[in-house]
Amino acid sequence: MNKILLSLPALLFAGLGLLFWTGMGRDNPNDLPSVFIGKAAPAIEQAALPGIPAPVQADLAGGQVTVVNFWASWCPPCRAEHPTLKALAAEGIQVIGVNMLDREADALGFLGEEGNPFAKISYDPKGKTRLEWGVTAPPETFIINGKGEVVFRFIGPMVGDDYIQRFRPELDKALAAE
Repeated sequence: MNKILLSLPALLFAGLGLLFWTGMGRDNPNDLPSVFIGKAAPAIEQAALPGIPAPVQADLAGGQVTVVNFWASWCPPCRAEHPTLKALAAEGIQVIGVNMLDREADALGFLGEEGNPFAKISYDPKGKTRLEWGVTAPPETFIINGKGEVVFRFIGPMVGDDYIQRFRPELDKALAAE
C-alpha cells in the first residue's frame, strides 16, 4: 500500500507531462474553431442602433462573402482593429457588426468618432446573439460564405501579423470560392 502511495505523485506527474506534450503537438495550438464551421450561421438579433439598419438572416446568405464582427465601444482591442474593418469595407467586402453588451449612446459615439465600416449593425445589449454564436469576448470575427455557412472564426483583434497570417488567407480563400 505504501509503495502505491509513494509512486502516485510520479505517475500523476508523468501523466500531466504526457498531456502537455500531446497538446503542444497539435497543428495549431492557438486555434479555437467554432462548432458552426461548415454549418449555417446562427441567428442575429435584429435590434438596430438609431439610424443604422439592422441585418436580417438573409444578409448572411445573399451570395457574397460576409464578415461578421462582434465588437463593443468599451473594448480596446476593438478600437485597435477598427481601421482593418474600415479597410475591408473599402475593398467592397460586406462587414456586418454585432454591437454587444454596450450602451446605445456609447456605440453611436464610437462610430461617430472612428467611422462606420459596417453595412448593417445588430444591437445586442444583453448579449443574446453573442451566446448564440459562442462568442466569449469581443472582438471576434466570423467569415460567412455566400451560402450563409460559417467558414472561419477569428478570436481577438484583426491587427498586424495575426491578421495577415491567419485571417486574410482564410478570407481570400472564401472570396476565391465565391
